Amino acid sequence: MAGSIEIDVWQGEIAELEVDALVVGASESLFMTSGAAASVRRHGGGTIERAAVDQGPARAGEAVATEAGTLAAAYVIHAVGVGHDRIADHERLSAAIRSALAFAEPLQLRRIAFSLLGAEHGVFTPAEAAEILLEEITRAGGAAGLPDSIVIATANAAETHAAGDALARLRARVT
Repeated sequence: MAGSIEIDVWQGEIAELEVDALVVGASESLFMTSGAAASVRRHGGGTIERAAVDQGPARAGEAVATEAGTLAAAYVIHAVGVGHDRIADHERLSAAIRSALAFAEPLQLRRIAFSLLGAEHGVFTPAEAAEILLEEITRAGGAAGLPDSIVIATANAAETHAAGDALARLRARVT
C-alpha cells in the first residue's frame, strides 16, 4: 500500500511483535506510564524507560529512539503525539509520526509496528488516530529509507475496527 509500503492491522500486545522497531505514544517527560508504552516497559524492562527519559524532555511532535531491552524488536521509538496540555492537535500528531518514520533510514528499519498514537489518553479517537497515521504513511509514500512494512498494532476490538476501516478507505482510494 502507500507507495511500496505494506500495511497490516494486528490486534494484541505490541510488545510481542517481532519487528525491527515498536512506535509507542510518549509523554513529554518520556515516562512509559500508559497504553502501549506501559506494555513495552512491562515486557521489555525498565532500561527502555530510563534510556528514553535520559533523552528528554521532548516536545509534542518529536520522537526519540532507544534499544528495546529484552523484546524481540531491536528498538522502541517514543513518539510524543500529544503534549501535557492534552490538546488534539493534528499537526503535532502528524509531526510525531514523521519524526518516528525518520528513524527508519538511520536505524535500517524494514518492519515497524505503530500503536495508535494520540489515542492512549483519549485525546484522539482510534478512528482519528488511524486516519492521521495512514495519512502520514501515504504522504511519505515509497521514499528511500522508509520501511518495507508497517503493522498498526491495536490493543482492543474498537481500535482494530477503526484501523481496519481507515485502511480499507485508503485502499479504496488507491485502487
